[in-house]
Amino acid sequence: MKKCPNCTSLMPEDVARCLRCGFDSPPKAALVAPKATAPKKSRFANGWALAKQSFRVLMLDKQLLVFPLLSGIASFLVLAGFIGGVFASGIANREEAMNDATGWLLVFAYYFANYFVIVFFNSALVACAMIRFRGGTPTLAIGLREARERLGQIVAWALFAASVGVLLQMIAERVGFIGKIVMAVLGAAWTVATYFVVPVLVVEKLGPLDAARRSASIVKESWGESLVSNVGIGLVSTLVTVLLIIPTALLFIVAAIKLASIAVALLGVAVVLLMIVIAALVGSALSSITLAALYLYATEGKVPQAYADTGLQHAFAARA
Repeated sequence: MKKCPNCTSLMPEDVARCLRCGFDSPPKAALVAPKATAPKKSRFANGWALAKQSFRVLMLDKQLLVFPLLSGIASFLVLAGFIGGVFASGIANREEAMNDATGWLLVFAYYFANYFVIVFFNSALVACAMIRFRGGTPTLAIGLREARERLGQIVAWALFAASVGVLLQMIAERVGFIGKIVMAVLGAAWTVATYFVVPVLVVEKLGPLDAARRSASIVKESWGESLVSNVGIGLVSTLVTVLLIIPTALLFIVAAIKLASIAVALLGVAVVLLMIVIAALVGSALSSITLAALYLYATEGKVPQAYADTGLQHAFAARA
């Protein structure tokens, strides 16, 4: 532990900004080689520890939660626009709606818009995480600027990903049950292979084909470990959400019954929904922060200083 130069409160050695007063002290080396003496844990334990460490990083820059919030709002508007387009075009009233060009064009437009929104805001968040890991102090404006500077790569990737998505959907539609199996397998393989696309776009600024190949190469070198880290984050988010929501919901149910109050019941529903939204935002932010850390180790052989002595490098290591 060290003392903040401004308010003298204790703070972790790897933290540059004081959690109490917000003072930014001069950062030490941001990226370091992981300590060889750090204990090796099971893969799921590594994923859990990685999620907790990423949460500490998120607490330094809570404003980063705005990015998944904006992404969620934009994705909802895209979905609403797509549904409106389906009904406005009359496709919803046709028995063979997906067999004409208009239907597939709408699907492609939806995929493109959705991929663009998600990748744009994820790029902004990953860029901010990279800045924090390298000792800087990210802001929302900086994150949005970094994403805008890569607008060409993001648009190109969204077009490429949308094309792949439509192709997989067409396969499933044409060959029925077998197609659904093929789509599930190919879709899973595509998701795994493109796991590192966002940090590749942010850092290396590659085109869609090169970004996909680069991501697949990184995944191949550290097969399985990034997926385990995601499982760990999913467990953290799910467990925390369940442990908070169930008691809260029961409390409001009991209160509503005893008071015979519809207002209390409605308030309970609103509180539970708010908790679910917050949990989703935190989980999404943690995934992007973790993704940035995994990418740095996979490409530079170093970890952010905050992760150096926790044994989390074992979660990044390639399979023997």
